Amino acid sequence: METDQSAAVVPVATATTLSGQVAAFLDYLATQRNASSNTVAAYRNDLSQFTAFVRDQRGEAADAAAVDHLLLRLYLAQLSASPPPQSHSYRKSSIGRKLAAIRALFAWLVRGGQLPLNPAELIATPKREQRLPFHLNIDQTVALLEGGALRPRDELTEARDRAVLELLYSSGLRVSELSGLTVGNLDLASGMVRVLGKGGKERIVPVGSKAVVAVTLYLQLRGLPDETEPLFLNSRGQRINRRSVARIVAQQAGGIDSFRAVSPHTLRHSFATHLLEQGADLRSIQELLGHASLSTTQKYTHLSLDRLMAVYDQAHPRAHQTKQGGD
Repeated sequence: METDQSAAVVPVATATTLSGQVAAFLDYLATQRNASSNTVAAYRNDLSQFTAFVRDQRGEAADAAAVDHLLLRLYLAQLSASPPPQSHSYRKSSIGRKLAAIRALFAWLVRGGQLPLNPAELIATPKREQRLPFHLNIDQTVALLEGGALRPRDELTEARDRAVLELLYSSGLRVSELSGLTVGNLDLASGMVRVLGKGGKERIVPVGSKAVVAVTLYLQLRGLPDETEPLFLNSRGQRINRRSVARIVAQQAGGIDSFRAVSPHTLRHSFATHLLEQGADLRSIQELLGHASLSTTQKYTHLSLDRLMAVYDQAHPRAHQTKQGGD
């Protein structure tokens, strides 16, 4: 959730309160930076929470000039300590995201001439926890994709749900990328899909043979729709949304004993992990996932460490050799 600090200076709309300045900033993101609706919504949630805190501390009429680095530290401490009325404390990654939103807001106000400096620049971003993404092993993935938990009302819905599951895992797509696909984005003959990822960046990703079969069947049942139509539709004939995709995955996982909660992103993590375990290099996985930074992809190296050590212990001729006698 970072904004381009090198962007041209845009005049800040006159606002007398912090909430008004936040509203102007969100409008700037949506209309001039062409940020996605999900990005704008994330900024709105984080900045609304911060605005409520500032009003509580500085009064209803407070604006951005009333905020200094000490107030910011108090806000972050509150998020970490979880005082009432919060029911939980925030992870460091969430706190870091909220601070990034605040930092972006104040940077925009500075560029617009409403503030002399950005107080959030004096606050260090919390070091993120090293959390490994949950993934399925290959047997679990096969069970999920080929299991019989789906009980849709009709053949078309079943075909759609199968195609959704297969394509998520086959190409490692984000759920927003999958829901945004049109029929023309897929070249089923060559087994490729053109994806519009974060920041409007386009990439080409392979589609596995089982996913090609599943999508082909679904499109045939739909009567071979025009290339401009959404690839996946809901029961009302509209483009499928993120929640519907999540329900499809959760329903299928819920029918398998001993499965923990599985989300569409679990299939993306599994896709990346299985590629790494089969010898794919990190740069290639980075391209397939659409990661802007290789450091984002490198978290998957930790996932395969246990497997690597198990292979070593099993295969290396001296892994289990005990020392007998002296040298």
